[in-house]
Amino acid sequence: MSRAKRKLDHIQHALSHTHDVYNHFDDINIVHQSLTSMNFDQLHLNANVGELNLSSPIFVNAMTGGGGDRTLTINRQLARAAAETGIGMAVGSQMSAIKDPAERPSYEIVRKENKHGPVFANVGTEASLEQAESAVDMIEAEALQIHLNTLQELIMPEGDRDFSSRIANIEAIVSGIDIPVIVKEVGYGMSKDAVKQLYELGVRYIDVGGRGGTNFSKVENMRREKPLASFDNWGIPTPISLAEVSQDKLPGLHILGSGGIRHGVDGAKTLVLGAEAFGMAGSLLKVLIEEGYDSLIDQIEHVKKEIKMVMMLTNSKNVSELRQSPYTLHGKTKEWVDQRCKLMD
Repeated sequence: MSRAKRKLDHIQHALSHTHDVYNHFDDINIVHQSLTSMNFDQLHLNANVGELNLSSPIFVNAMTGGGGDRTLTINRQLARAAAETGIGMAVGSQMSAIKDPAERPSYEIVRKENKHGPVFANVGTEASLEQAESAVDMIEAEALQIHLNTLQELIMPEGDRDFSSRIANIEAIVSGIDIPVIVKEVGYGMSKDAVKQLYELGVRYIDVGGRGGTNFSKVENMRREKPLASFDNWGIPTPISLAEVSQDKLPGLHILGSGGIRHGVDGAKTLVLGAEAFGMAGSLLKVLIEEGYDSLIDQIEHVKKEIKMVMMLTNSKNVSELRQSPYTLHGKTKEWVDQRCKLMD
């Protein structure tokens, strides 16, 4: 099967599969503060993530590209929406365009539509430094994502099986690229152990990409004759992953959250759990495909409004203050944190 056909299959299956009934974000309660003393209309959402200056902590996370006209149209609309609402955007893996120049337009359209906004390039761990540089140049990116998707590859019928060069490739890219390099999971979450290993390689930006959103185990199992369904619930949920990697935070490490974020309140929860910004992907794609471009704009603005409401309800003048808000943990998330992490004061 061609890469382009596989990309289209991913979109179709991702939109059709159901999410888990249990969402770990419901295990977190941000403590309400009654005596707010601010003007809602004067709140701003500016967020600084290391070298990245964002006008909002929300960004459109990596989704697609390399699927011909269909993914070009999707990326055009996503990029236009990101530009119109003033948020960042990451493209899907550019390995298809690096290997087949005919697929470049489905990625290049992002910079054409979003000439000034922050755009993140994206490659897999099989990429060389030269290929990573090509991905960055292709869309004039402000940052580069390197995605980790071991389980997806193992379930994918035509997926990779050899990851022996992964560590060396990441290290070479991090030391050779002069823009922020974000190592991200694709829905299985990161443990504190993995983050410590990445940190030792020089990585200073991570996106935990936890379980709870698009489930690529289920997506790839839909494409198998004999599914490996026992892995459909594998991985670390996003709130738990954030709690893990925020524990004893390493100096200079910048954390982003993604995976299963349904709305602005979930986004705010990623921030109080230690993230500096958060990405949304599948939920935005679903709105775009099923309801259209105008609804996508409305949804992004709605999420931004929800974050500002949480700021009002926690008496937080800015995103930095929101990140210091007290919270409580319950259920399965608390059980994990009790066993693996030190509870926050």
